[in-house]
Amino acid sequence: MLPEPLRGPAFSSYAPEEVGWLLQDLSDVELEAPTEEREEAIQSGGAHYAESLPVEYQPSAAYQELFRAALDTSAARIARAVGAVTETVLAERSPRPVLVSLARAGTPVGVLMRRWAAHRHGVDLPHYAVSIVRGRGIDTTAMRWLAAHHDPADVVFVDGWTGKGAITRELAAAIGEFEGFDPSVAVLADPGGCVRTYGTREDFLIPSACLNSTVSGLISRTVLRADLVGPDDFHGAKFYRELAEADVSGLFLDAVSARFAEVADAVGRDVKELLAADRSPTWAGWAAVERISEEYGIHDVNLVKPGVGETTRVLLRRVPWKILAKRGAGPDLDHVRLLAEQRGVPVEEVDGLPYSCVGLIHPRFTRGATGADGRAVSGQ
Repeated sequence: MLPEPLRGPAFSSYAPEEVGWLLQDLSDVELEAPTEEREEAIQSGGAHYAESLPVEYQPSAAYQELFRAALDTSAARIARAVGAVTETVLAERSPRPVLVSLARAGTPVGVLMRRWAAHRHGVDLPHYAVSIVRGRGIDTTAMRWLAAHHDPADVVFVDGWTGKGAITRELAAAIGEFEGFDPSVAVLADPGGCVRTYGTREDFLIPSACLNSTVSGLISRTVLRADLVGPDDFHGAKFYRELAEADVSGLFLDAVSARFAEVADAVGRDVKELLAADRSPTWAGWAAVERISEEYGIHDVNLVKPGVGETTRVLLRRVPWKILAKRGAGPDLDHVRLLAEQRGVPVEEVDGLPYSCVGLIHPRFTRGATGADGRAVSGQ
């Protein structure tokens, strides 16, 4: 017997039809650990990042204001990218795709793609969220559930953006054992040049990358721990009901959906260009990450997080060492600069960056790398 998907409002603040979570509810389990403890355990090999959760970042009033400003300025740009990636999927993959988001960052994008398909074509697409964990692969119980309920050929995996492409590679490696599934990923933004199906390859601010659960239906990142997840269980996650007052998940979706009509003509032009273009992955992002890793003496690509979305996550969830910003990068990086200032992390302007910014995790982290106030201690 396979478990059934979880749906809002019992699990997540999304409406039940927006997404079915192929996850188990671990809301009552104490999983959070201080950032510094997690970083030390992860880097020493003592624990995998998916075995615990970071303490949820509670945004300051100034940061919330930045989120709302970013949403105002980028909603139409996101709507256009949502339209472009959805139309590309419908044209190339399946007229009735089953959208399967990689939880958690893919979920808001999957919801928006579902909304676009309903808005433009009147179709009601199934949408699920599944867990994939770097180094551990995709949730095999979730894959069995999908194979039992849908034609694997219709399944389209969805993510928010690409960094260097680690999850893209992880998915390709993990899908091999499941017959009929296409391992390629559709993303809103592909600054790393890792996929063929994307809305844009620009590295721009996607406001859903600015926050954690409060823009993702109040769901934590996914958890995979042997004592909690058995062979026939879905991976786990928590529903942070107590953060309901800070939840902007619906605000984000509605702000972008409201711009669908006005970007329709531009999407038509974008899709025509995309379908005619050579969209082969260039892996330019991976090459840049390898170069930066060596140049800065880090020698571990997992500690180099490229792009606006990944850099934001470093500042919210890890122990950052420094931020590299493309010289002249403008308001897209306002929230990155604010977070860096709050955490005492230097921002270094550099030339020749294929991304707007890159976040570097502290390469030799012990708790001594941050002061008692949690701010970074300068030096290596």
